[in-house]
This record gives sequence, structure tokens and C-alpha cells, in this order.
Amino acid sequence: MLQQNPLVELKHVEQIYGSGARRFTAVQDVNLTIQEGEFVALLGPSGCGKSTLLRIITGLQKPDSGVVLYRGQPLQGVNPHATIVFQTFALFPWLTVLENVELALKARGVPEKERVRIAIDLLDRVGLDGFENAYPRELSGGMRQKVGFARAMAVEPELLCLDEPFSALDPLSAESLRGELMELWTSNAIPTRAILMVSHNIEEAIFMADRIVVMDKDPGRIISVLEVGLPHPRQTRSPQFQAKVDLVYSILAGQTQPEAVEFGSAPGEPGRTRALPQVQINDLTGLLEHLDEIPGDRTDIYRLVDELGMDSDHLLLLIETAELLGFARIDKGDIMLTALGETFAEASILARKEIFATRIRRLPLFRWLLGMLQASERQSLRGEVVRMALELEFPPEEAERQLNTIIHWGRYAELLSYDDDTETIYLESAVPVAA
Repeated sequence: MLQQNPLVELKHVEQIYGSGARRFTAVQDVNLTIQEGEFVALLGPSGCGKSTLLRIITGLQKPDSGVVLYRGQPLQGVNPHATIVFQTFALFPWLTVLENVELALKARGVPEKERVRIAIDLLDRVGLDGFENAYPRELSGGMRQKVGFARAMAVEPELLCLDEPFSALDPLSAESLRGELMELWTSNAIPTRAILMVSHNIEEAIFMADRIVVMDKDPGRIISVLEVGLPHPRQTRSPQFQAKVDLVYSILAGQTQPEAVEFGSAPGEPGRTRALPQVQINDLTGLLEHLDEIPGDRTDIYRLVDELGMDSDHLLLLIETAELLGFARIDKGDIMLTALGETFAEASILARKEIFATRIRRLPLFRWLLGMLQASERQSLRGEVVRMALELEFPPEEAERQLNTIIHWGRYAELLSYDDDTETIYLESAVPVAA
């Protein structure tokens, strides 16, 4: 199916939000070409700019700099040859299944009789024959998403964009719908000339795409482009498939760097302030305990997804945290517990708290906050003050997440206390005694 005819070209595209000291680079210097007949997946952690690129490519958002070409011509406004299927079903609950699909055709001025014929044909192709007069509330999540696919295909887009379209479904429904979409695509049963899918699911991307564009965050950028090169239908348990999964994990997890590089800098200092991964301590503890029980020194990261029953995005966040705290090292797609990580996994509850406290004191964000608390008159700060300071380093939503993570980690380590009523952060030793 693949033809060497560029459908979309991005040249040095950048997107920056905010202004002045609060400028945040969502995507930086992105160069990307999507060929006609190609299925491309944008893969990377949350916050790496995947959805931003999707909006730029469809013309829903104009980049701050760079060029977007569609069939060799600069894209002006919304791309009439592209459509998006979102992760939420976005159906009108007061319309039937048939009417929801017809709506896209009505917007194009298609006559009513022709609308009905086309809509019925599309619903039949996605396996919803017999449900034309049902309402969305009567359908399962997978069936509602099928309606979304049918509605998207009703306008016969040259470029079909998928924004994590399976993430809101249960695992079995997602697996079934992926297979059905691939059957439509590989059999040329849909008029689409190329598919671009945003995903954070590594196995999903390898199962579906011809080419995977791997992105990283802070700022969002392309770090690798991988040709999958496996014939369809793909067998997820085959050694060839698992080798591709291992390769992508090794790219995303990277290699453990020296502490000065891993830590970043504190707010107000030169360099990049590294965001803390948003993870729960119990989840991190579970990962370390699991690794401690596995024989041998090294564990393939990709095997942990099935073993721990979690998605790849969450697993990579936990691994990032273990690496940041010095509990684990990463090398060529493998994770290894350090001596400190083994000690933590086998320690008592109180000993774990002491180890954790020692480690987070070394992190620039905690060093910065603890210094401000010690310098304050009552060794306390309003959460709003800390959040505003964090907003000089991160977008507002991320600043809020960082504040919540700092409080959660600091309370676990018994370094910080937090009064929810007054939204005040205290040094643990300075907590006011109730009368």
C-alpha cells in the first residue's frame, strides 16, 4: 500500500505557550513527513506534544514557527482533507447511530437519500449493521467508538487522525477494535490514504503502525523514528514483535545519566527544572519489591507490563522515579536495582521512609522548597505561593501536579505536613499543635 508521495510535511515546527517568564515549549523543531499509504504512530509519554502535533497537522492549531505542507502546499486553516477520532466518543446522545453518522454527511451538503445510503454502508463496514436506530446509551464503549470511526470515514478523509482512540475502552474491546480497524485499512475497505495515530501504548503502536515516531518531553521533540517492518496480521507473542517492543522501551527509557544530569536544576537556577514524575509511593514500592524478587541482576522492561498488569506509560513513570531516586539503573532496555534499591525493597516501613527522605532531600525541587520553608517566619508557606512560584517553571496544570506530588512525597518522607483546610505547607518539625 505504501507509496512515496508525501501527504504531510512538517518543517522545523515549534509551538510555545505563554509569554515572558512563563513561556513553555510544547514541541520543538519537529521535522516529519507522512507518506501516502502509510500508517504512522506518534508515541511518547504524556506531555510530549503528541496531541499538539495532531492539532497542528489537521489545521486546528497554527504553530508559532515552522511550515506545515499538505500535498506540497502550505496548510491554510483547517485541513478539509483530514478528520480526527478522539479518545472520547463525542456522539450526540439525542441522535441515533444512523443520525450521528449522517450528521457528518449533512455538513458536506450530501442529499438526504444519499446520506442514508452512505451511512448504512459505513455502519455495515464497521460491524454495526442492525444498530442503526439505537441510541449511544444502548451501546458498549467499543460500539460507540465504532460509530465515531464510521462518522469520521463518512467524509472520506485522505488523512485519518486518531487521538488515543482506544484508551477509553476496556482491554478486550480495545483489542477487538484495533484488529477490525487494521482489517479495514489493510484490505483497502476505506478511502483513507494515510493514518496518523497518537498513542502512549507501545504494543498498540507496534501492532498497527508501519512507522513509529518516538517523542520525549521537556520540551516535546522527536528522539527516534522506527520502521516496524513486520507483515500484517502481526503476532504479538512472536519473537520479532517482542524484539520491537524491547527496542522501543530502550529508546523511551534511555540510559541512566550522571546525577547532575538526571536531577536538573532548582527553580531560579540556570538550566532546566526537572519535573517530578507523578506517581504514588505504593506503586513505586510495588515495582521495587517485584524487581527484588526476580532472579538475576537485569530485567527486560517490556516484560514488566504483563507481569505487573499496568500500561506502559505508567510503568515508564515508575521507572523514571526509581532511576531519579537512585533505586535503579537503566541500560539498553533493561532495569537493574542498585544496592540502595535492594535495601529499600527489603527494609521495614520506617526504614523506607528514612531512605526516601534522604534521597528526595537531594532533588533540586525539594532542596528549593525546604530552603524556602526554613527561611520563612513560621517555617510554613501557603500552597498558592508555592504553586505560583512553580508556574514560573511549568505550565499551570503541570505546576499544580508538581505541587501535589511534592506534598505527597514530602508527607510520606515525614519532611512536610500539609493542612488541607488552610492549604498551608509546613516543615514537619514546625506543625502547630492543636489546642
